[in-house]
Amino acid sequence: MSNKIYIFDTTLRDGEQVPGCQLNTIEKIEIARQLEKLGVDIIEAGFPVSSPGDFNSVVEISKAVSNPTICALTRAVKKDIEVAADALQYAKKGRIHTGIGTSPYHIFNKLNSNPDEIIKRAVEAVKFAKKFVEDVEFYAEDAGRSDNEYLARVVEEVIKAGATVVNIPDTTGYCLPYEYGEKIAWLVNKVPNIDKAIISTHCHNDLGMATANSVSGIINGARQVEVTMNGIGERAGNTSLEEVVMTLRSHKDLNFDTDIDTTQIMKTSSLVSTLMRMPIQPNKAIVGRNAFSHSSGIHQDGVLKNRENYEIINPADVGVKESSIVLTARSGRAALKHRLTVLGYDPEPAKMEEIYTKFLDLADKKKDITDEDLEIIAGRAKTAESRPLELVSLQVMCGKELIPTATVQVSFNGDIFTETASGNGPIDAAFSAVKTLVKRKVRLEEFLVQAITRGSDDLGKVHVRVEHKGQTYYGFAAHTDIVTASVESFLDAIGKIQ
Repeated sequence: MSNKIYIFDTTLRDGEQVPGCQLNTIEKIEIARQLEKLGVDIIEAGFPVSSPGDFNSVVEISKAVSNPTICALTRAVKKDIEVAADALQYAKKGRIHTGIGTSPYHIFNKLNSNPDEIIKRAVEAVKFAKKFVEDVEFYAEDAGRSDNEYLARVVEEVIKAGATVVNIPDTTGYCLPYEYGEKIAWLVNKVPNIDKAIISTHCHNDLGMATANSVSGIINGARQVEVTMNGIGERAGNTSLEEVVMTLRSHKDLNFDTDIDTTQIMKTSSLVSTLMRMPIQPNKAIVGRNAFSHSSGIHQDGVLKNRENYEIINPADVGVKESSIVLTARSGRAALKHRLTVLGYDPEPAKMEEIYTKFLDLADKKKDITDEDLEIIAGRAKTAESRPLELVSLQVMCGKELIPTATVQVSFNGDIFTETASGNGPIDAAFSAVKTLVKRKVRLEEFLVQAITRGSDDLGKVHVRVEHKGQTYYGFAAHTDIVTASVESFLDAIGKIQ
């Protein structure tokens, strides 16, 4: 049995079923191309009969990508299958994914049918799909709650009919990992022609066990795993692509792997999150903002001594530059000294204790300590006069039916320079003007606005992170005018570039 695990990505089908996260065709193509770069084996591009938009998306994705198999979902209905075949006409490698419910809940309550009739309909659907494509996948919906003896009968018959892949979905996320693994093992051992098809997992996360169930399925004989980026999908979501891939990559003793280029994981995750307008929870495994962040003093000390003390995954392996040492009230001396060293400080032991005491006092009042806070604590706070770039004046014009425009006047070593630019909003326009003034290629990587006080005269603090020639620079500013604070923080970051 092969140890290659095929990655079947259904972000654009099951993942898109999240309320409010629908994509247009152009957005779906962009994600499909990134999934191709990521190295997925199969892309489930849509449910063509469900709407003209889904049909068109399958057509256009089939034209846009070359390496992955393009899959279209259907019910065990001839019309569905005909429409799917039509949508797949441009696919270099096409697959029809058809199926029907096999649990008592579906057979009797949903379909108002009986077990023998379900098998008949399943076989007819697979045979009909084989008239259009060679690669036919059959799904036994709600297999997680299906009787194993009956499920084995269904699987045997659809493989006889020509199914190349049999999908065993835990549709409701009901199974425990050992139960789902035993179900896959049962099919491997009881279905006489199981070697003629690939077993696939498709697990939902209703009880938080989608990844565990999928890995259990793989260990027990499944060789395809159906996943979504960031674990998005119906209800509580689907199995997370990044979690399964990195579990297999981390547990080399299992001797399973995929063709995924893991360095593309973070980029793909961010693209899906952005286009689907669905933020990623900070503590999400692998791709969450805090996945490689350390704030506990004990953890920070361990990571600084050896990353593997507290990290089983190298951040670079998934496209993250490095771990983050976040300074909070729980941080210890090791993390503080490390950050001071990065900023160019090397205090004597006695001075270090004084700085640490001041640091803890401030950390009890603030959630996060910034580099500028540390400079102040360390006694080398920058004055306004010492900054190479200073904002002299700022004028912005924006509003309904107006093109946002900003005029920025900046002082550099005593000389005054002025520039005007437009943008998507007042801040974007102002940043464009600054970029033109400084004549440096900088890329804005992070922009964070934090309210300090309350009310309409709120004081806002802006943090920015910019990248220039592979180096990262931070800028900070506070002002009651958030546009002014944004420009001042941007200038602060650029002014640190040597």
